[in-house]
Amino acid sequence: MPAADTALLLIDVQQSFTVRPYWDAQDVPAFLAACNTLIAGCLKRRVPIVRVFHVEDDGAFALASGLVRPLDGLMAFAEQARIDKHVHNAFTDTGLDRWLRGRGIRRVLIAGIRSEQCCETSARVASDLGYEVDFVSPATLTFAMRHPLSGAHYSAADIRARTELVLAERFAQVCSVEQALARLDAD
Repeated sequence: MPAADTALLLIDVQQSFTVRPYWDAQDVPAFLAACNTLIAGCLKRRVPIVRVFHVEDDGAFALASGLVRPLDGLMAFAEQARIDKHVHNAFTDTGLDRWLRGRGIRRVLIAGIRSEQCCETSARVASDLGYEVDFVSPATLTFAMRHPLSGAHYSAADIRARTELVLAERFAQVCSVEQALARLDAD
């Protein structure tokens, strides 16, 4: 499949998260480095980039908050499309599927925030819609969580590993940034 049939979906890489109580900047430098490398690689290969923002009516994810903008440290680029979503996946009621199909896109690269939430959900929906999915795990970010019943603590690395496990070979090709770019070059 030629790289012309591929698009990068950059999901929810936005300032809104920085004011959430669970925000932890520990993994942010590595995440931004991975995202910026992926973006630069896609730009070099002329892979279209779709910027997806999560938008809510109130709070930090409301357009009026001024926080629905790229996360500080993310490289500047001209996206080919901007999608505002109001649910966990990037496809429901956004027109994204129509936009992708209208351009002959058959494979999507998934990167963004949160690994197990909007990125994983978008990967599953994309797969169900018939897209080939590359889940670029190092270019996703998440945060530690506590299990509501057992009280067990799960680190961001635990959650990312679980996401990789459940997506791999079912819904997506789980890959590094380098592997995703090499797959583009091999096409």
